[in-house]
Amino acid sequence: MCGIVGYVGWRGAQEVLVNGLRRLEYRGYDSAGVAVVDGGGELEVHRAAGPLDNLVAVLPEGGASGEATGRGGTTGMGHTRWATHGPPTDRNAHPHRDASARVAVVHNGIIENFVALRAELEADGVELASDTDSEVAAHLVARAYAADPDAGLTAAVRAVVARLEGAFTLVFTHADAPDEIVAARRSSPLVVGVGDGEMFVASDVAAFIDHTREAVELGQDQIVTLTRDGAVVTDFLGEPARTRPFHVDWDIAAAEKGGHDFFMLKEIEEQPAALADTLRGHLVDGRIVLDEQRLSDQELRDIDKVFVVACGTAYHAGLLAKYAIEHWCRIPVEVEVASEFRYRDPVLDRSTLVVAISQSGETADTLEAVRHAREQKARVLAICNTNGAQIPRESDAVLYTHAGPEVGVAATKTFTAQVVACYLVGLALAQTFGTKYADEVAREYAELEASTDAVARVLESVVEPTRALARELAESKAVLFLGRHVGFPVALEGALKLKELAYMHAEGFAAGELKHGPIALIEQDLPVVVVMPSPKGRAILHQKLLSNIREIQARGARTIVVAEEGDETVRPFAEHLIEIPAVSTLLQPLVASVPLQVFAAEVARARGYDVDKPRNLAKSVTVE
Repeated sequence: MCGIVGYVGWRGAQEVLVNGLRRLEYRGYDSAGVAVVDGGGELEVHRAAGPLDNLVAVLPEGGASGEATGRGGTTGMGHTRWATHGPPTDRNAHPHRDASARVAVVHNGIIENFVALRAELEADGVELASDTDSEVAAHLVARAYAADPDAGLTAAVRAVVARLEGAFTLVFTHADAPDEIVAARRSSPLVVGVGDGEMFVASDVAAFIDHTREAVELGQDQIVTLTRDGAVVTDFLGEPARTRPFHVDWDIAAAEKGGHDFFMLKEIEEQPAALADTLRGHLVDGRIVLDEQRLSDQELRDIDKVFVVACGTAYHAGLLAKYAIEHWCRIPVEVEVASEFRYRDPVLDRSTLVVAISQSGETADTLEAVRHAREQKARVLAICNTNGAQIPRESDAVLYTHAGPEVGVAATKTFTAQVVACYLVGLALAQTFGTKYADEVAREYAELEASTDAVARVLESVVEPTRALARELAESKAVLFLGRHVGFPVALEGALKLKELAYMHAEGFAAGELKHGPIALIEQDLPVVVVMPSPKGRAILHQKLLSNIREIQARGARTIVVAEEGDETVRPFAEHLIEIPAVSTLLQPLVASVPLQVFAAEVARARGYDVDKPRNLAKSVTVE
């Protein structure tokens, strides 16, 4: 949530900032703004609630965007805000300025002690202009700078961040320093882009990839001072700090729609490649290897219990991890919603492995669960799609999903990539524990590789029929999803997608629970999606689900059945049949979830909603 882009260089800053904010729209936001130091040494700030086009409508056509000549209009910063303190209005949009309009700030995260700081400022006669926690930072930096102008903006920022509590990324500019930007980060993402005579700072490399692929990852509690000639990075005490340069190796076309009507459909169709990229290189000399591992084999062998912590879609991937790890490793696995994990005092010790799953690697609830686990001396393994994000940095081992950038807010390819990554973790543990021989691990890995072709077959056969079905059912008031065994998390994920995108009531249930309450919801013409297990791999459960379908039909509901190709026993009970390739039991979620993703996206579009940017949601949730 919230997007930041800052620029200092030789181009017109306004255009750079707006284009950068366009690249960050996927993160979710409800207002936007830019601040540019104009040629006269003044700060021009423009803000607007609503979509970025509302901001563009109030921007000057020249002015701060400047001709890229001299020093005028070539330094500035922009922001897309997702409201936490105060409603999404023009006055609460970023950037925020101090009383003299000389300092501007943009901010991601939450300043937890802002109430006390606000009271301190108000006691000094400062009149704050917004409801946000962010504005206090602008006033505090202005006050620190005025106390010692010769020390410079960086010193003023350093003095202020030392007083702040919480998680934050802050970027400042000062009208008195027209060729300088200063940024600070604590537990919130920030990356520097290194250009030729120009520098960038952003919450995501996508904001500046049009201009440079060379970047520097900032660490925890670091401050960076940018001029057009380079960057100086220190810690919060002013000491030189170590950074990690890297090259962005994905093409900008990966963040474009590629001819599709919306990003989400493009990303659904990218799933075979995402799975293949996630698997590639992880079987070496007959052994599963992770991307980063700071745990010895003996430390892993000492593990006697696994917790999986995650939120939302990642939580559903974690439920599937439980099936795989318990089946292959024969050790107990608990799956926890990350936001509840540390607050219930879980029993953790050095023999506990916590697997943290996060697409962004910055999910606040999951990050805090990781920190709690480490405080209790547990081992932590991260599954993440973002190289160098905070959760991987604070973990003992890391497996990256390599799904590539995902612009659509609702997770699709990152979900199936997380499932594959969970299975790789299960195989890595099984080989370490000795519960699977090397040839068995290699066989399971080969099946995972083959699943990419199965997903491709699903995409070839089900997309258009499923979209047609979705348009037919788009006006339904609710949809229920049922599944058993690994089909249960798939049902939960299918319901979540429909809630996220179509804003309609959708619930996923374990099919065996139908008689214990949910059957009361069954009524005439209610669509019920049933994820059928294989009649071969799970014959007993298959028969029980057939009984569930009969119960549903007897009450007049419409049955949409996702079933294995060749399963003729289910055809008489399916008003709509979606056939998927026959795969092994644990791999079925990879093929079964695809039509449910397509279904949710098309229902949303048929109802007139923005598929890529569902309301109230953000791609990266960086506050608890």
